Order: sequence, then structure tokens, then C-alpha cells
Amino acid sequence: MPLVETELCGRVMTITLADEERRNSLSRQLTGELVAALDIADHDPGVRVVVLTNKGSVFCAGADLAERTSAVPGIDVDPRALFGRFHRSPKPYVGRIAGHCVAGGMGLAAALDISVAVDHARFGFTEVRIGVAPAMISVVCLPKMRPADARAAFLRGHRFSANEAVRMGLINSAVPVGRLDEEVDAVVGDLLAGGPDAIAATKQLAAVVPGLPEEEAFEWTAALSARLFAGDEAREGITAYLEKRPASWVP
Repeated sequence: MPLVETELCGRVMTITLADEERRNSLSRQLTGELVAALDIADHDPGVRVVVLTNKGSVFCAGADLAERTSAVPGIDVDPRALFGRFHRSPKPYVGRIAGHCVAGGMGLAAALDISVAVDHARFGFTEVRIGVAPAMISVVCLPKMRPADARAAFLRGHRFSANEAVRMGLINSAVPVGRLDEEVDAVVGDLLAGGPDAIAATKQLAAVVPGLPEEEAFEWTAALSARLFAGDEAREGITAYLEKRPASWVP
């Protein structure tokens, strides 16, 4: 049985983690299917926004510990193909976190561009409590967190509220379960209103600029801005604004 489900509605692809029995843990099968679904989303020109969500009460419980301790051979997915891919993709990824999120699941939530969670969900970097460390996911979590928050959360291994995850910068908002779809739909609507090239360029900004010296950053962003203003998408967007009509890419 497939552990990851996909659905395309309009220009939005929804990818659902559907291994409720194992709390959507990152088994080889689930991770492989998830990476395959992400590949489809990234390369399908009809997809403009991707929503990642879950079935059951757990968004993702992290590594499949039973599988990790078994003697059955298997091929692990390169973490760069999963956690590291979201900021490289030109398309925006939205997390619809409809359940608890711990360990490797924290890496998924933090790696997404925008994440909305139900306010009753619990979060946590629980790795130290089983004798390991939040190693690979630290690459995507640490840039979003204050050093003091990261050090405390990583070392304590405790679980904390969705609102605390918002405060730490790991996710963007926490809402009552009855408002989850409304909040996600609002985010998706905003993303569809932006030009696809502009969205891709904006993701580049967020990924590249923080690592550049100031002078180099100004040079790089000036060149990017000039390229965008000279493009067909900008011409259409500015014309639509002046004519007080939606741009051609708006559904």
C-alpha cells in the first residue's frame, strides 16, 4: 500500500503522509515515496504551490526506529534530497500540520517555506532521549531559531506547544483545528497571486542573501532586480496593476 498520497486540484498539489499506523515515521518506503512525489511536483509545470499534510493525529514522528534497528538491508534517502530540497525548489511549499511533530518531523516542518499547525499539536526535538542527536535536521532548523532556543530545545528533548514552536520561528502560525483549512487556503491564495518567476526569485533571495557579505549582496540583488523588471512577467504584472485587473497568472 502506498504511504504517500497526492492530489492535484487546479494549480495546487497536495501531498499527504498516510502511514497512520506508524505515525508517518520516515521509513525508507515513506521517504522514498515522498521524494518521488516532490520530484513530480517540482517538474510539473502545472503545479504552482505544494501543500504537505498528514493523515492521523501525528504529522511525522521522525525516523522509523524499528527499521533503523533491524538487520534488513536497505537504501536510505540522501537527506539533501528531502530536507535540503525545499529551499532549492522554485515552487513554494506549505505545511498543513494536522498533528504532532517530533524529531525528524521537525526537520520537515522547518524546511517548508510556510507552515501552519493545529494549536493542539505538540512539537519536540526528542532525539537525546533515545541516545542520538538532531543532527541532519539541525541544518534546516538552526537558521530559523534563536541560538538560546535551539540549544535549550535540542538539549532538553522535551515536548512543547505549537504556539511555542511559532515563537521559536520553526513554524509560522498555530490555529484551532476548525480554522486549519481556512488558514492554509489563505496562504495558498496569496502564493497563487504572485508571479511564478517572482516567487522563485524571492525564494532565491531568502536562501542566498543571508550568506553574502553586504556589498556582494547589493550587487547580486541589483542584478536580480534588473533581470526581473526586464522580464515578461513583470511587464504583465505592472500592466495589470495599472489597468486595475488581475494578472494573467492569477487563477
